[in-house]
Amino acid sequence: MKTIITIGREFGSGGHVIGKLLSEKLGIPFYDKELLDRAAKDSGFCKEIFENQDERPTTSFLYSLVMDTYSSNIMNDMPLNQKVFLAQFDSIKKIAREGACVIIGRCADYALEEDPNVLSVFIHAELDDRVKRISNLYDLTPNKARDRIRKNDKSRSSYYNYYTSKEWGAAESYDLSVNSSKYGIEGTVNLLIQAIEIKEKGTAEKIYNVPEN
Repeated sequence: MKTIITIGREFGSGGHVIGKLLSEKLGIPFYDKELLDRAAKDSGFCKEIFENQDERPTTSFLYSLVMDTYSSNIMNDMPLNQKVFLAQFDSIKKIAREGACVIIGRCADYALEEDPNVLSVFIHAELDDRVKRISNLYDLTPNKARDRIRKNDKSRSSYYNYYTSKEWGAAESYDLSVNSSKYGIEGTVNLLIQAIEIKEKGTAEKIYNVPEN
């Protein structure tokens, strides 16, 4: 298997669970928060820097304070948040060169957009289902869950739109967009496996070239 699956996701859509289960069924590595560990190891920056900046488009005072330790020798004229983004960007490319895997978020689809082995996916879901999931996961009232969803989606969208030339969540930004409310977690995983099989067999082009009766 050669396919690298990148998964963008709405908060509460089950994107993390779907990606994890997909990696387990396919027997390939999975990177979500694990990507932060890898980027820290590859770059020499401490993990807390990546955690503080994770899928956020702007810097914070704490981030700037800590990052000053490293800025003297690395890309001196570049804004601090971009240094961390590029370090993560490089780690994504290194991970992809190692073979098939599942990568959650962090503009991985953009980092690997020229890689023919990539299948970029976006997972979304009905708001009511997302509220229920987040309420259960974090023991929140529906109103507080809805507020957390709004804030996380805004952060992810701002991060993606800030660093890429595409629009977060827009169908044209991805190879495949799936509503997990319609298919469920297992159903979405099975759907992605079928998409991967089609891609790897090279049948997608043949489907579009089937002669009309």
